[in-house]
Amino acid sequence: TSILSIAHRITGFCLSLSIPIYLIWLICLFFGDVSYSRFVIICSNLWVKIIFIFIIYGFSYHMLNGFRHVLWDFGYGLSIKFSTISAILIIIFSSIITILISIKLIF
Repeated sequence: TSILSIAHRITGFCLSLSIPIYLIWLICLFFGDVSYSRFVIICSNLWVKIIFIFIIYGFSYHMLNGFRHVLWDFGYGLSIKFSTISAILIIIFSSIITILISIKLIF
């Protein structure tokens, strides 16, 4: 549980580093079709898509692990057995979510 808790903090920090991407996207939307189409062309690059896949995994992991932390805050699931099972499920489900969204992103 400590490794996933540390990973939760790391993904939260890394997701905050992705905020400029969202701001650039909004600015391109504000300035119209030409700037937005340039943004889409840049985002079509393979390396940018790989970065987006990491962002998607970080977001899905952080969200699912956040739900687990909320349950802990209310006093549920504090046993070692529940913590272990929920940790495994979080890793599996965040991977599945990432794959499902990334398939649409890549193709």
